Amino acid sequence: MCDTYGQYLTMKAEIDAAMQEVIKSTRFIKSGKVLEFENELSNYLQTNVISCGNGTDALQIAFMALGLQPGDEVITTPFTFIATVEVLALLGLKPVFADVNPSTFNLDEKEVEKVVTSKTKAILPVHLFGQCTHLEPMLDLAEKYNLFVVEDACQALGTDYIFNDGTQKKAGTVGHIGCNSFFPSKNLGAFGDGGAVFTNDEKLATVIRSIANHGMKAKYQYERVGVNSRLDSIQAAVLSVKLKYFEKHIKARQKAAAWYDEQMKGIEEIQLPQRVNYSTHTFHQYTIQTSRRNELQQFLKGRGIPAMVYYPGVIHLQEAYQYLGHKKGDFPVSEQLTETVLSLPMHTELTGEQLEYITSNIKEFFKGRN
Repeated sequence: MCDTYGQYLTMKAEIDAAMQEVIKSTRFIKSGKVLEFENELSNYLQTNVISCGNGTDALQIAFMALGLQPGDEVITTPFTFIATVEVLALLGLKPVFADVNPSTFNLDEKEVEKVVTSKTKAILPVHLFGQCTHLEPMLDLAEKYNLFVVEDACQALGTDYIFNDGTQKKAGTVGHIGCNSFFPSKNLGAFGDGGAVFTNDEKLATVIRSIANHGMKAKYQYERVGVNSRLDSIQAAVLSVKLKYFEKHIKARQKAAAWYDEQMKGIEEIQLPQRVNYSTHTFHQYTIQTSRRNELQQFLKGRGIPAMVYYPGVIHLQEAYQYLGHKKGDFPVSEQLTETVLSLPMHTELTGEQLEYITSNIKEFFKGRN
C-alpha cells in the first residue's frame, strides 16, 4: 500500500546525513532541525507552522486554542479516522455529524447548515484521501453564524483549494486553523509520528505554540493549561529532506492515479474517485467504490495485491460514541460508503509494471464475473 522504504532509498544519502547531523548536534528537542523545518514548511504553505507530536495532537491543540467550552457543538463528518472526533470528546465538546457527498467522500456543505444550532461553535471538515472539502460555502456559513473553521488536512498536505475567483490556497491554510499529520504513509511522511498546526492568525499562532509547550509563556512561566507535544529533531530532519522532493512526489501520485483512471474507466461496476473544480487531488489514497468490494479485495489479496478499506465503520455507530444517541440510517451516505469503498496501492514508487499488474487483475476479476 505504501513503499516508504523504496522512497527512502531515493533520498538515502541526504536523509542519512541529515539524521547524523542531528545526532552530532545533540539538539533533539524544539531546536535545530525542528525550527528549520517549521520555517521551510511555513514558506511552502505561506502561513504560520507550529509542529507537534502527531496529527491527533494537532487537532486537540487547535480546539484548545479556540477556547471553546464543554458542551459547545462542532459539526464534522462521521466518515473519517477516529482522531477527528476523538479530540472533541476528550475536550468535552459535542460532535455533531452531517453526512458526506457520495462522490467526494467529504462533508456535504448542503448538509452542514441543517445541523447548525445556537450551540454550534465550529465546523471541522476533513479533506479525505487528498482532496479538499468545498470550503467556500463553509466559510460563508462560518461568517453567517460566527463560527470557526478548523481543517483536518492530515491527508491533504500539498493540495490546492481553488476559490471561485481563481485564487488558490494550500489545504490547511484556508480556515482559521489547519491540522496536519506526518504519519509515515502520509503525503509528507516522517519515520515515526509527527504533526503540525497551521494558522494565518498571528495571535492564534502564539497561543498554539504556547499550548503545545505546556502552556509556557517564558521558561517556567505558564500562562495557560497546555500539553507536551513535540516533533523531534530527527523526524524534522527527515521531513526537511523530503520536503525538497515533495512536489515531485505529489506528481508521482497523480501520475499513478491517472493510470488507474485510464485503465479502469470502462469498468461499469467501479466508480472512480471524482475530481472537482475547487480542489486539486494529491491522492493520499486512490479510493474506488464497488458493490463487490469484499469479493474484489479477497481476489486481489490472492494475487499479492494489498487493498484496504478506509473506513469499515462510521463513527456514529462505534461503541465509544453511542452516548451521542445515533442509530443506523441516520447518515445513510456515510454508512453506504463503508460497504463499498476500497483503496488501491498508492505511493510515490509505484512502477508501470506494478500498476499494470494491479489493473489487469482488477479487469480480470470483473470480466470473469460478468
